[in-house]
Amino acid sequence: MTKEAPVVLWFRRDLRLGDHAALLEASKHSKHVLALYVLDEALLKPSGDARTAFLYGCLEKLDEQLGGRLMLVRGEPAAEVVKAAKKIGASAVHVSADTGPYGRRRDAEVAKALADNNIDWVETGSPYAIMPGRVTKPDGDPYRVFTPFFRAWTAHGWRGPADTGPSLVDWVEPPRTLKIPKAPKVSATLPEPGEQAALDTWHTFLDEALETYDTDRDRPDREGTTRISPYLRWGCVHPRTLLADLAGNDGVGAKSMRGELCWREFHADVLWHRPETARKNYDRRFDKMKHDSDTEAFERWCAGKTGYPIVDAGMRQLLAEGWMHNRVRMVVASFLVKDLHLPWWLGARHFMNHLVDGDLASNQLNWQWVAGSGTDAAPYFRIFNPTTQGEKFDPNGDYVRKYVPELRSVPGKAVHKLKERPKEYPEPMVDHAHERQVSLERYGQITS
Repeated sequence: MTKEAPVVLWFRRDLRLGDHAALLEASKHSKHVLALYVLDEALLKPSGDARTAFLYGCLEKLDEQLGGRLMLVRGEPAAEVVKAAKKIGASAVHVSADTGPYGRRRDAEVAKALADNNIDWVETGSPYAIMPGRVTKPDGDPYRVFTPFFRAWTAHGWRGPADTGPSLVDWVEPPRTLKIPKAPKVSATLPEPGEQAALDTWHTFLDEALETYDTDRDRPDREGTTRISPYLRWGCVHPRTLLADLAGNDGVGAKSMRGELCWREFHADVLWHRPETARKNYDRRFDKMKHDSDTEAFERWCAGKTGYPIVDAGMRQLLAEGWMHNRVRMVVASFLVKDLHLPWWLGARHFMNHLVDGDLASNQLNWQWVAGSGTDAAPYFRIFNPTTQGEKFDPNGDYVRKYVPELRSVPGKAVHKLKERPKEYPEPMVDHAHERQVSLERYGQITS
């Protein structure tokens, strides 16, 4: 390998130029780097319009940072990456490792195709502070429970941010390129895409919400969360950057924030060791769980017309913004699985179709956590009461009134326990107390 030979930097879930370990490694091998992105139908097809639109926006921002030198191709990665590398006489293709089930299979195919053409494949870093699979028990087994994983993850530590930026290398003029597709029209109001928007969003959170994050993150009626998840999903910012900004801060807000970042890494680690859990129960006892089959009930849940205000507000927020508050995600998920008795994967698929931050590991395993089939040691008895959850976390009813216009005339917390319902707002589709007992009985059937 010669210093003069160009290399390819294949962007995937790392659509930024700052704190980019693979870019830093590429710069050590060559001053001349081709920026490449592959539109892969295997990933685009199952992606909802909101996430696709946000992706295209992030690609536009990245292309601007590169001075219009992002090479965009469409097709099978194993063929297209090799074509691009050969076209410029590249000695290597550099990437941030993809740790998801499909990404690992795809990358193995691409690496082999490159090797067949005497082109090196170089993985540096990943979308995580610590590469999934590296934090293990002393005996080498993976962690099954979050708290001991968090302790080991913290003790392991992580590298500081990589010192990179657009001027680190000379970006090669693409030999050919597609135009970035026009974003699909979506009714949802999406966040501003790109690396700068990610950093602005994060710094606003640090300045305005970090100190109260530990409590306010559970309040959907307040702007108490980071709103950083879409940017982490596409790598517009790396968790190392966030953790570096939190370093040395032992306040409750900073501690809570580190914990939330670790949950993302824990779920990625679980999926690394158990890739089948993207589609199947982590706890295989739940394969015997009895589920209902009720298309109308599912459609009412999707539309936010269940008759339970906090559930309906969350589902309508999802449609309006391509995002939903995390506390409310748990409430609506519990309602689908434990009040309507529908399988978790139906809800997970609906979320992935609408969430701009839809991430396979976080989405599927959070759904399993709520459903009781995931990693939690004693989870199934956690059945969220949608009325009391609303009263506790949206005490004045402001969140509900924002997303459920039929209830805007109902004052205060009365919006959660309606004595009289506006005629345009539906009656509760089920009785929560009764369905809770049904869920517990069905759970008893698979554990007795």
